[in-house]
Amino acid sequence: MRSSELTKAKVLKEATTLFNTKGYKSTSLSDITDATGLTKGAIYRHFESKESLEIEAFQKMMQAIFITLNEKIKAENNTRDKLFCVLDLFKSYITNPLINGGCPLLNVAVEVDDTNLELKQKAQQALTVFRESVEKIIINGKTHKQVGAVVNEKLVATVLISSLEGGVMMSKLQNSNSDIEIVVNHLKNWIVSDILL
Repeated sequence: MRSSELTKAKVLKEATTLFNTKGYKSTSLSDITDATGLTKGAIYRHFESKESLEIEAFQKMMQAIFITLNEKIKAENNTRDKLFCVLDLFKSYITNPLINGGCPLLNVAVEVDDTNLELKQKAQQALTVFRESVEKIIINGKTHKQVGAVVNEKLVATVLISSLEGGVMMSKLQNSNSDIEIVVNHLKNWIVSDILL
């Protein structure tokens, strides 16, 4: 890897941690220069603006999550275990986070407003990818006669994602994993009793 690529990777790594733990608006360029030991000019050689750095950092976090989740899902042989992978990933945000600071999608969704429309758009795209991934698990489950034919995949995806994000928010706010555990256990019971054949 060339020196410029290493520098860019270093900036992204530090900025990712800062944005996801401290917040996008609360993280200043000075925070990033302090963390990297680089000047503002060095950072701007790799990123047009703080906003473009925010977008790349968010995309990097979501890519890492989607790659990890896809690997875990592909390793499972049935709908139940594939859905449980999703639930267990969210549970790990509190006890053993893949990325420090909790769910990047939740953090951006809470913080983003109309001042950074491009970041908001990237978050909407990530949510769409996530929703469609859950829907695909349900659709494939129907094809393989593991999920009831009348199960609505859009409803399942919406309930799963919103419940998990809410559980992460409550657990992060209280510095306790009890709420996300309650949500995950409830969703597992729901999947087994109402979704699977």
